[in-house]
Amino acid sequence: MTILDVGGTPSVWEAINFADQPDIQITLVNIYISPEFKTTHTNITNVLGDGRDMRQYADKQFDVVYSNSCIEHVGEIDDMRRMANEMRRVGKRYFLQTPNRYFPIEPHFIFPMFQFFPFSVQVYLVRHFNLGWFRKTPDLAKAEKTVRAVHLISKEHVRMLFPDASMGEEKFAGLTKSLLAYTV
Repeated sequence: MTILDVGGTPSVWEAINFADQPDIQITLVNIYISPEFKTTHTNITNVLGDGRDMRQYADKQFDVVYSNSCIEHVGEIDDMRRMANEMRRVGKRYFLQTPNRYFPIEPHFIFPMFQFFPFSVQVYLVRHFNLGWFRKTPDLAKAEKTVRAVHLISKEHVRMLFPDASMGEEKFAGLTKSLLAYTV
């Protein structure tokens, strides 16, 4: 089986015991390769690349294209559409997970309703407080860049981006935490 993981890390595949499985080949595509992406596993390869443009891969080259919590980081809706189209093109099947815009706790900043605040309020909070995965960033330009790096989407957006997909939801306390799009 061949798997293309768009925006992923080896730790996911280690956790589910896919690492070092000789009958499974996993390619990780990321726009940068940081130390957490390094791997010594014989069946996992890191590739510098962009999920919005994977022309290096042929149509239906991979058995499965997988992406977990990545599409919300590629840019605005047109960038997301490019990534969705590429995932659908290079994979025979795909599985995508993304945080739900309408879950009350924003999952990157771990702050209630953060995604609904005006941009200026979001930037103020990032500049003055440690939030979720992010340390306080007093520099205005860096804080703005941090806020712009996340674009949560709704179920309607996922359905529009992946019209041929089955849809699913991950729930927490009865609320939809994450959205799934997949083919079988």
